[in-house]
Amino acid sequence: MCGICGAVDLSGKRIPDLARRLEVMSELISHRGPDDSGVWMHDRGHVGLAHQRLSIIDLEHGHQPMSDERGRWITYNGEIYNYPELRTEIGSRQFRTTCDTEVAIRAHDKWGTDGLNRLRGMFAYALWDEPNQELICVRDRFGIKPLYYATVGNILYFASEAKALLPFLPSIETDPHALRDYLSFQFCLDGKTLFKGVEELPPGHFLRIGRGPSAPTRYWEIYYDIDFNHTARHFEDQIQALLQESVELHLRSDVPVASYLSGGLDSSVVASSASQRSSETMHAFTGKFSEDERYDESRYARALAEARGLSLHEVDIGVGDFTGNMGNVIYHLDFPVAGPGSFPQYMVSQAASEHVKVILGGQGGDEIFGGYTRYLIAYFEQCIRAAIEGTSRDGTFVVTYESIIPNLVALRNYKPMLQAFWSRGLFEELDHRYYDLVNRAPDLSGEVDVDALGDYSPFETFRSIFNGSNVGHQAYFDKMTHFDFKTLLPALLQVEDRVSMAHGLESRVPLLDHRLVELAATIPADIKFKDGDLKHVFKRSVRSLVPDAIANRKDKMGFPVPLSEWFRGDARDFVLDILSTTKAQNRALFDNRKVVAGLEGEARFGRKVWGLLCLELWQQTFHDQESRYKTLLTKGTTDEGIDHGRERLHRLASRRSAAG
Repeated sequence: MCGICGAVDLSGKRIPDLARRLEVMSELISHRGPDDSGVWMHDRGHVGLAHQRLSIIDLEHGHQPMSDERGRWITYNGEIYNYPELRTEIGSRQFRTTCDTEVAIRAHDKWGTDGLNRLRGMFAYALWDEPNQELICVRDRFGIKPLYYATVGNILYFASEAKALLPFLPSIETDPHALRDYLSFQFCLDGKTLFKGVEELPPGHFLRIGRGPSAPTRYWEIYYDIDFNHTARHFEDQIQALLQESVELHLRSDVPVASYLSGGLDSSVVASSASQRSSETMHAFTGKFSEDERYDESRYARALAEARGLSLHEVDIGVGDFTGNMGNVIYHLDFPVAGPGSFPQYMVSQAASEHVKVILGGQGGDEIFGGYTRYLIAYFEQCIRAAIEGTSRDGTFVVTYESIIPNLVALRNYKPMLQAFWSRGLFEELDHRYYDLVNRAPDLSGEVDVDALGDYSPFETFRSIFNGSNVGHQAYFDKMTHFDFKTLLPALLQVEDRVSMAHGLESRVPLLDHRLVELAATIPADIKFKDGDLKHVFKRSVRSLVPDAIANRKDKMGFPVPLSEWFRGDARDFVLDILSTTKAQNRALFDNRKVVAGLEGEARFGRKVWGLLCLELWQQTFHDQESRYKTLLTKGTTDEGIDHGRERLHRLASRRSAAG
């Protein structure tokens, strides 16, 4: 796990002050790799790579950028878990190290980009291919590891984090189409980012850069080719086998490995399986809000820890942590994405980094096997429609009205969501209904001037993903999980990456092994979602790994944060301070006066104040500090000058920490 960055001139000309540019980018992501750093520049000066290393595999010989005998150079971030097997297949006598970085560069030598489908793991890298005079930028299948790029003039810059590209942009501006996406989903679609001019390399793609611009090329896709020839028991056995294999691969490390443990099913399964395969007592980390038992799920984490002999570290999180760290959270996230769970994740990662360098997480299970309560809401509506029309038994419905009723207890805390959903329509086309279920833009119509963002429609992009050709005419359940897999999951993985790497911690996600994901896509929806039971087949597969109290939970919360209570209480002054500055009160697109006026009325689990607060913090952290980023390029070349600029940006991002 590391930080990578670099630059290439698309016309093949020497890049002025290339060393300085690489130095600035590298320093802005130095938190990703505190163990080592390196820079390589081509003799012609038209391309350069830089690297910040967090040492996990082959601690002694893994220095980067790394080269082979043919003049190829690579800067690499991630883990290829099947690197020993690939090393043997390629020919171990060629290797000078035992690290997976060298496997990546030699796999390219042997197979080119065709070799990407042989890699099993999480990775983002840039490889200068000297024989072919081109730069290859690559991102793993699911977007576990990040890669951003921007073309300014004839120079393409890339980095693990978008902040490293800001010094080179003509100006720091918001992309209006990306903002429309954010207002609807709290993440962006189709490779857009909130920074105008900065793009994200999509998961499962590579970018081949020679003379002139090029477009990303897909090398992997998920296909919902449903297997109706096997029983539920067959799929359960396959899930068990692939999960066990994936966890064993994810435990490969030259340093100790720990686990997150939220008390939910996915992290509990991963921690339980890993503990069975660890030769030593495994450490686990959980966060809790003990000041309010409604937000405290630590009892489930303790139940798993006691059952599996884990050494559990409980991180008690309070309002002072929120006010003292939100500036840093936004700085490290680069964008105001996903939900408020990013904040407690940041705190738990900070605590874990004091003990270990590698940690396992449970991301991916909800998107692969269908764990979000909104799937139940969506099917509840369709069951009502089918019951009214008398079509519930014609074979086109995954669940019936009668069968889904026992599972509706899971909707106990979702009455406001149900009211809002049904207020926007009923019984329309499936893509319209799911869009209405996930679209948050109507809740923000009073605080944001959406019309000023142009006529771009997030729905059209949404629909192209929801009804993708790789999903075909499969069940509603598959279309919903597919959209979340393609969009929400990368946004959550971006949070997973940033909050861990902010503290020099490598987070691994064993449920996102591509063989397990490909299997899940073939399982019929009526097996995955039997009788409206969320993640039914997965629960059946892992029932021996977790206590019944976890396996049978009906109160899934997903790391809830007592924001509405804090906003009306001890965090109120902090929020008012953020939203009441002169600049905040005069934003062109946002009416923060209305946000302040509605603070007291924020509903429990509401996202309005959270989303707009994060947008304002993001603008203060990056847009309002544009000149600070520009001066990083013009300062002296001493390390002290770079560090001073970086530390100043950190201080500016968290300057209100005294409010806590």
